[in-house]
Amino acid sequence: MTDVPNQPAVGLLGDPVSPEQPDGDLKIYRLEPSARPDDPRWDNAPNHGVVRVRALSAADARIVAAGAGIDFLDIDAKPGDGTTTDFASAFRDDKLYHVTLEEEDGVPGPRGLIPL
Repeated sequence: MTDVPNQPAVGLLGDPVSPEQPDGDLKIYRLEPSARPDDPRWDNAPNHGVVRVRALSAADARIVAAGAGIDFLDIDAKPGDGTTTDFASAFRDDKLYHVTLEEEDGVPGPRGLIPL
């Protein structure tokens, strides 16, 4: 197995901002782990800790956070070969992460992750 320089590690969060931004007032949401650290659900997806995002809704906040994770299509790893793993993000599982609205007054800035 060879190391690929400048390749993100699986489970790290990036900063994807889609060029096709949906219309609407953005709000700030906080996604926090709600399952215990020894919960077996964490075996399927990494725990990223607390994450803040600028999104349209609580559901959109989960999509934005999930999109920030590394997909196996982005790296040379299994399953690869055209198989996405976006659906498997811990952020999409309401048993692993809960979403809280932090600010709702039309927050300026792009839809995406906000550094803590």
